[in-house]
Amino acid sequence: MSQLEIFAEIVCPFTHVSLHRLIDARDASGAKVPVRVRAWPLELVNSRPQDPHLVAREIDALRVEIAPDLFKGFEPSLVPRTSIPAFGLAAAAYEGHGDAKGEAVSLALRDAVFEDGLDVGEPEVIAMLAERFGIEPPPSGYADLSARVDWHRGTERHVQGSPHFFLGSRDWFCPGLTIRHQGGDYDIRVDETRRREFYASAFG
Repeated sequence: MSQLEIFAEIVCPFTHVSLHRLIDARDASGAKVPVRVRAWPLELVNSRPQDPHLVAREIDALRVEIAPDLFKGFEPSLVPRTSIPAFGLAAAAYEGHGDAKGEAVSLALRDAVFEDGLDVGEPEVIAMLAERFGIEPPPSGYADLSARVDWHRGTERHVQGSPHFFLGSRDWFCPGLTIRHQGGDYDIRVDETRRREFYASAFG
């Protein structure tokens, strides 16, 4: 069975929407395709933390037509200055507990940021999520190393940004969304044709 790989940032609104829609579509189709969410650490890619104001503008645009049901608990002041601890927890879940647990933790980390208003850069938040899923919190060295390994892996595969999906020899960057910048604002629309084609390729 082919594995669907996703390179993505934790604090990426587009990934949050895409993952929820992807899992819903997979489960509705009855497909058993494992999903591996790998780190694409934008703080390393861009050499700076995520900008809370930029993230908030992206969310405002997504809420208009794309995802009015999501981002209920987002709080810009609690955007983590680092996603590395969160990447480490997800990597530990995949490596020690398998695809299903890794996928669940990857979703929960993003829900923590966007639905629960939690700072996943804080050790106590990581410890709480680790306990919820029965995982030993990984040491900081493991978190940093695992994020950098995925980052270099993604660079070799020419990842364009977050989220970028790979299945076998095929890949899709942010499938199903058309994103246009208009001054300091965003115009975001669903591209139904691309989204249907992506789901058909991913889930048969």
